[in-house]
Amino acid sequence: MITSNKRERWLRKKISIRKKISGTPERPRLTIYRSGRHIYAQIIDDTTGRTLVSASTLSKDLREELQKATSPKDVAKMVGLFAAKKALEKNIQTVVYDRNGYLYHGRVKALADGAREGGLKF
Repeated sequence: MITSNKRERWLRKKISIRKKISGTPERPRLTIYRSGRHIYAQIIDDTTGRTLVSASTLSKDLREELQKATSPKDVAKMVGLFAAKKALEKNIQTVVYDRNGYLYHGRVKALADGAREGGLKF
């Protein structure tokens, strides 16, 4: 269980980041959420409030590939690659990365590296 202080600290960081970052139609926002077991990535246009692309460890298209992964970092990298591939299909090349209050380390960094490898620029 997350203690209230830890959750409050995470929420403060998340709000601080969101004050500075916003997605536009030209540069939508790539945001992530990570739970203990799964990781999710969404590319969002904040002006219209629409999710343009989504990818996660629960995506049906990724299930077979995720079986080959050996670590959670590998899984996050695959999700980043998949999100980038779907974004490029929709003609989205540049994004703003929103780490959502998480430290840029581990799975969060691996997802960003996977998206960069997939062809996204941020």
